[in-house]
Amino acid sequence: MGIVLLFYKYVTIPEPKRFAKWQTKICQDLNLRGRVLIAQEGINGTLGGTTESIERYKAIMREHESFADMDFKENAGSAEDFPRLRIATRNTIVNLGVDPRELTARDGGTHLTPQEVHTLLLNKPDDLIILDTRNMVESAVGKFTDAVIPPIKYFRDFPEYIDKNIDLFKDKQVLMYCTGGIRCERASAYLNVKGVSKKVFQIQGGIHRYAEQYPNGFFRGKNYVFDNRIATKVNDDILGTCGICNISYDDYTNCLNALCNKHFICCVSCKEQLAGTCSVHCQTMVFEKKAPTRPEFGALNTPR
Repeated sequence: MGIVLLFYKYVTIPEPKRFAKWQTKICQDLNLRGRVLIAQEGINGTLGGTTESIERYKAIMREHESFADMDFKENAGSAEDFPRLRIATRNTIVNLGVDPRELTARDGGTHLTPQEVHTLLLNKPDDLIILDTRNMVESAVGKFTDAVIPPIKYFRDFPEYIDKNIDLFKDKQVLMYCTGGIRCERASAYLNVKGVSKKVFQIQGGIHRYAEQYPNGFFRGKNYVFDNRIATKVNDDILGTCGICNISYDDYTNCLNALCNKHFICCVSCKEQLAGTCSVHCQTMVFEKKAPTRPEFGALNTPR
């Protein structure tokens, strides 16, 4: 067993491709797997490896003046939680669907520490809206109590949701959250520049940091992650339901039919009954050899 590392930082990287080559060498030398996205606006990564290798990676990064104060979040895991190492350059490190030159993290809402968030929720003002910035797949298995859940499939759909529901946030305080904080940096900026809310807040370190300090706090259920672990348990609450029989359940799977590959919650009984598929149709397709089957990397094809 080792560590899965989650990290990001909005910082200017003048030569993303050159930086990516450096990251590739470090990760290959340390036998790390995972995904690192690099853009001129910064870095966004999730890596798995042995404890020794992860600690060495953190040390190397902190030797770089731009990343000396990087917030590294950790969970139990290993390189086996990822099928491969992927280092890529992009126009943005998180896809809000808005040009990062037009909307930056500098426009974002006020950061609140987990302690400040917990205190705020213990004394929840009448004008406070708690807003999930993630997609419906993630929120189905875990969320903050009384949170508003946008019916979105991809993060790039978030601006349209805000535009269509702008009156909901008028003259309100809005507390936004996501997995580790990166999406809220730009999602809060999008709402903030609208100038309709009293205040816009974001949780520093996201669900991850809050749940570390308050595992039995206002976040209930599981924190969805984008690797083979799929979701990490925060507390015993089960928020999800089986997509087949509708019983209370919160483990995701992918349909065995690779042509379908539906990512859905499925209880043990239904998984056995449908042989790992999502429907009788897909079961027939697979076992009559009309469709290929997928590898066991369920979370890697999910919408972000």
